[in-house]
Amino acid sequence: MTWRGWVLHFMEPGRISAIFRYPVKSMAGELLDVARLGWHGIEGDRRLAFRRLADKSGFPWLSASKLPELLLYKPFGLDSNANSKNGELVSTHVRTPDGKEYELRSDELREELSSRFGSAVELMNLKHGIFDEACISVITLGTVHAIARESGRGVDLCDLRRFRPNVVIETDSAEPFAEDRWVGRTLMFGEANSGAAVKVTMKDERCVMVNLDPDTAERDSEVMKTVVRLNENYAGVYGTVVGAGELRVGQIVTLGE
Repeated sequence: MTWRGWVLHFMEPGRISAIFRYPVKSMAGELLDVARLGWHGIEGDRRLAFRRLADKSGFPWLSASKLPELLLYKPFGLDSNANSKNGELVSTHVRTPDGKEYELRSDELREELSSRFGSAVELMNLKHGIFDEACISVITLGTVHAIARESGRGVDLCDLRRFRPNVVIETDSAEPFAEDRWVGRTLMFGEANSGAAVKVTMKDERCVMVNLDPDTAERDSEVMKTVVRLNENYAGVYGTVVGAGELRVGQIVTLGE
């Protein structure tokens, strides 16, 4: 390998700023300090989802784009035995927007969501997860801050959660949309570059989810309009796991070929 190739291989885009896991698709996420990255994404991420029984399409999942209030339901409690076939930790209960607590698999929760949505749903557990495009999503703080600033919104955790990322990276340059140049390359996590690794496969084209406030579910179309104006509706990237391992907040992230 040439000297130039060595520099490219070990170029350091930054460090992990935040890690999120979403136990139930479109429900509130969990902010983690440490997570295990397996071959199907962060362990416990989107392994559960509610399916719309009347929907016969290839994507029948109940999402916040169909029911915005879904964002206000907060999974909690962990169990590695009762609910998961492969030993991953999965949530056992959900706290509703009005403070009620139900078992995740209870008829009460299913009936409440069916009533809110206006059509029957049922809980599904897929051991490889239920994802829109890929099993891991990454965005930089520079991108989130630019969108927040240009849309007139404050730069805080709320803005970050709108984008529902798995991994947030703070780059040295803080340049917005730097992720676009990572497509086709590999993000390596940790100083030894021998553990978790993600091949970046595509840019993340955004949907109306970014318009929804994660604390109120209220819509604000200016957020998505800003993403369209600044970067043709792309913010962040998707990837596939090419190396399993541990992710930690503060961990060095390097960019390889």
